[in-house]
Amino acid sequence: MRNDEDRSRPLAKQLRRTMTNAEVILWSRLRRDAMRRLRFRRQHPIGPYVADFACIALKLVIEVDGETHHTASQRAHDARRRAYFADRGWRELRVENAEVYERLDEVLEAIWRQIPVNPVTRPH
Repeated sequence: MRNDEDRSRPLAKQLRRTMTNAEVILWSRLRRDAMRRLRFRRQHPIGPYVADFACIALKLVIEVDGETHHTASQRAHDARRRAYFADRGWRELRVENAEVYERLDEVLEAIWRQIPVNPVTRPH
């Protein structure tokens, strides 16, 4: 286990068992549709953080935000996390729970726009 993931790996495992409804809905599409044959992981540890969804081949993180992400302290935490990801070459796409519930096709289209036409995939 990588040193910076000592705490995030057990947390990721717990979060996989307690995904939000919006995460379950999006995961069912990411997993089933295989997004142009790219593999997404759910509740994936990246250093001390856990990404809701991650595509390692593209270094793309997808975050599904609920009401808790609107507080000042959570926004500050999200900014630190975003900087951590960016420093390591990860891109982040954030969507709101309501977007998943009300406009799932648009959310999926936004994700597809993050995927190059001919991505280079690596085995995981």
